Amino acid sequence: WPLGGSSGRGVPVAAAEGPDGVEQRLEVRRRQIPAELWAQQGLRKLYLSDAGLREVPDELAELQHLRTLALDGNELMEVPEAVCDLPHLAYLYLGRNGLQELPPAFAQLQSLRCLWIEGNFLAHFPRALLQLPELRSLQLGDNRLCRLPAALPRMAGLRGLWLYGNRFQEFPPVLLRMDHIRVLDLDRNRIASFPDLSGLASLRLLSYDHNPVRQPPCVGDEVQLVGDGAQEYMEARQERLQSLQQQQEEEEEGTEAAPVSPEDGPEDGEGEFAALTGSPEET
Repeated sequence: WPLGGSSGRGVPVAAAEGPDGVEQRLEVRRRQIPAELWAQQGLRKLYLSDAGLREVPDELAELQHLRTLALDGNELMEVPEAVCDLPHLAYLYLGRNGLQELPPAFAQLQSLRCLWIEGNFLAHFPRALLQLPELRSLQLGDNRLCRLPAALPRMAGLRGLWLYGNRFQEFPPVLLRMDHIRVLDLDRNRIASFPDLSGLASLRLLSYDHNPVRQPPCVGDEVQLVGDGAQEYMEARQERLQSLQQQQEEEEEGTEAAPVSPEDGPEDGEGEFAALTGSPEET
């Protein structure tokens, strides 16, 4: 996503975008957000990354149409109250601040689809997240988590979960009930063994690198792995699948070549009809 960044003179810059899609850039001086931003209540996107902010004024809540807000790389010790009063907020970036928790009011963000809160000091999974049904992508890397709540499957919409760089000593068993998860990143934890993950039918990418595991986790054939031994595992899997496919094709060719005697075959052309209208093979 486009970040605020800094001007050529090294001054942090706020970037904002209205309903017309036109971006404007304003300098952030003395850790103060330009007041003229608050008058533009139709803003859809606001990027205040790496601006040295320690607080955000309550006027932020007046931007009721805001869908994207980036506050990453600042010096926030808590989530500004005004953030929780943005009903249409869908993409929120709070990474690399000093956050230790999320307030209960965070559960008001019922439109939130993507939350990046990596590089903070969260020691407990924020309970408010369990009440966000639209959340699809949750980035919790580089925090201090060591367990996940048993109620995590309530987040039925979650498709991507990043938990790298935390303090998990074992694979969180509740993840086995996350049937719809597609991307799971557990890189850089202290997990010594993984359970059989082949039951996670939606899983497509698993990163387990930099954990003290001796072999790759057992996963479904569609899953891409990232970690020690993953390349060899996937190459062996590909060879096995190709061998099975070749064997199946040979068996089908043998079946087609087998002659059918008139006495044993179906009458009145039923065989030809069945061959033309047969159900497709399951994939």
